[in-house]
Amino acid sequence: MKKFIFLLIALMMSLSNLVSALEVGDMAPEFTLEGTDGKTYTLSQFKGKEAVIIAWFPKAFTRGCTIECKSLADNGHLLKKFNATYFMASVDPIEDNKGFAAEHGADFPMLSDPTKATARAYEVLRDDRGFANRHTFYIDKNGVIVAIDREVKPATSAEDMAKMLDDLNVAMRQM
Repeated sequence: MKKFIFLLIALMMSLSNLVSALEVGDMAPEFTLEGTDGKTYTLSQFKGKEAVIIAWFPKAFTRGCTIECKSLADNGHLLKKFNATYFMASVDPIEDNKGFAAEHGADFPMLSDPTKATARAYEVLRDDRGFANRHTFYIDKNGVIVAIDREVKPATSAEDMAKMLDDLNVAMRQM
């Protein structure tokens, strides 16, 4: 009987996680995070102005994250034509992300979430390992999640983001 009750509780907890999971159409959680450019960013500062992309990555200086960073650094021009701001984000300390960004020539801010509160809010934190899953969130200018990529391909990250922005009909920047 104890085994049955334990299984029932485990099932209920699993179902409650499914019900509360962030999905397309949900309001994106607010954040206040430090960027590698020395600025502090909030989601609300972009509200009503432009779309936001947050590309969560597991850990600075690791193979897949390096490949993703290089894709964005080398092909950021594909994203800059859209009325959108893009970030990579991790739970690494800001010092680690600053070194990582500098080493790979990132010309965009990387956000640091050392408290892991924002990663938890976006439901990307791997509590068992202490780092974020590689998921990319596309947030419209009203703060609504309009797409989530849970199958990010690091080597084509920039190209895939640009295609998604185009598919979502995100406006082009006025030059």
